[in-house]
Amino acid sequence: MGWWLNGGVWTMLMTMTIISFVHAEDPYRFFDWRVTYGNISPLGIPLKGILINGQYPGPDIYSVTNDNLIINVHNELDEPFLLSWNGVQMRKNSYQDGVYGTTCPIPPGKNYTYAIQVKDQIGSFFYFPSLAVHKAVGGFGGFRILSRPRIPVPFPEPAGDFTFLISDWFERDHKTLKALLDRGHKLPLPQGVLINGQGVIFSSSLTVHKGKTYRFRISNVGLQNTLNFRIHGHQMKLVEVEGTHTVQSMYTSLDIHVGQSYSVLVTMDQPDQDYDIVVSTKFAAKKLLVSSTIHYSNSRHNYKTSPSVHVEPPPPADELDWSIKQARSIRTNLTASGPRPNPQGSYHYGRIKISRTLILESSAALVHKKQRYAINGVSFVAADTPLKLADYFKIKGVFKVGSIPDKPRRGVGMRMDTSVMGANHRDFLEIIFQNREKVVQSYHLDGYSFWVVGMDRGTWSKASRREYNLRDAVSRSTTQVYPESWTTVYVALDNVGMWNFRSEYWARQYLGQQFYLRVYSSAHSLRDEYLLPKNALLCGRASNKQHTPIITP
Repeated sequence: MGWWLNGGVWTMLMTMTIISFVHAEDPYRFFDWRVTYGNISPLGIPLKGILINGQYPGPDIYSVTNDNLIINVHNELDEPFLLSWNGVQMRKNSYQDGVYGTTCPIPPGKNYTYAIQVKDQIGSFFYFPSLAVHKAVGGFGGFRILSRPRIPVPFPEPAGDFTFLISDWFERDHKTLKALLDRGHKLPLPQGVLINGQGVIFSSSLTVHKGKTYRFRISNVGLQNTLNFRIHGHQMKLVEVEGTHTVQSMYTSLDIHVGQSYSVLVTMDQPDQDYDIVVSTKFAAKKLLVSSTIHYSNSRHNYKTSPSVHVEPPPPADELDWSIKQARSIRTNLTASGPRPNPQGSYHYGRIKISRTLILESSAALVHKKQRYAINGVSFVAADTPLKLADYFKIKGVFKVGSIPDKPRRGVGMRMDTSVMGANHRDFLEIIFQNREKVVQSYHLDGYSFWVVGMDRGTWSKASRREYNLRDAVSRSTTQVYPESWTTVYVALDNVGMWNFRSEYWARQYLGQQFYLRVYSSAHSLRDEYLLPKNALLCGRASNKQHTPIITP
């Protein structure tokens, strides 16, 4: 048995070598993806998009806890390409994370095979292209991980399970947007909002049956806008956030910040007619809106010719306070099982001694007359070699651990550096995001979920700890930080590797608001971290290295 992979045969033995550190008894799922350019026109104006197997958005990934996913990606673009997995934790395997700090880009005309095990996870996530500004024009798709059959789920099986990828949209191709950023400009305001790649002029419908309950998995895959999701006439029961079963509260609308994923149940309990699914910008200078339609199967109306029920709710008196209150209401369901039979609330994070506190503060400034963004005064500059490879092969001069401080330094201007923060395996961190700017921000940590224990307006102080939720805070991988506000998370560093810590606002990430967290174990054991994959691409100063295992007995 063999597979033809872009110019050669890879035998089953080779594939098993790639994934030699995953459990052989767990199921395998194989994907063969071709990444190409193609015309897309969400708002009616043709633009060059990025397609996966001819699709925009790309195909969904369906998987089950502990599945081994073998994803062969053929890059048929004229530029390097990488895929990353938002919220999917690469256990002991940051080599497969798919960001430039850990993985060499796939050159044009070449392929790379990712080997991922979705170990000890369930939930709703997405994948996306991590280089340049590819994300603006496609290359993303839904990623769901279902519970194993014997693990109870805290709600009945829904009648249907649907993915909604929502995003802002810019009427410029990705190379034009990249050139704007490279010249030191900010991104323009978006021209629209999309649902699954479709804009306001393209009506689409989802047919449902009265009395049935459906699951909607919603991810904000956009570049910079918080988006509000609602279904006219219906309430949404929140059941899961980025891999955590939540207390099942009812909402009429949800604020979904960039990079975040939510899962809701919606019961079709209204009269037989059509209803709008509405997505609109929030906290934005320009109000944009797009709608799709829920069509009841017994409705006598045709959604293409008859108006749906569309009543715009009045805005709250204070949108910021309303959104903070909603965010605080999202809590972990302590009685539900996670990917394992034990209740997911059995990890008593509030009783663990904090080994280190980080205070991370964003800033924006002009450096050499070009727009840059920073964390704790350091604006990230990509090295000529992926940091994980430089660390593995012990290549000097690529980065320096400790090149970003734990806390902001007052009175010091912004500087450029390949910022890497060191941390020890098994540390338990308190991370405070302090936002002194007047914009909502969104942060993500690859390889981990963290507990969002507190958030409020103003400046964090030690007294703010009295407000923390130390019992049932939601665990997720992406959190918002409101304007002139703070958010605190707790994270247990149980995953060795080099992990990207970034703003999910893509222009900010691209222009420096990110760093890498090097979680280190002196044991150098396969129990803690897998070896460099035998098929790993080598580039930069690692180009002439050999795939020789480097491990201390």
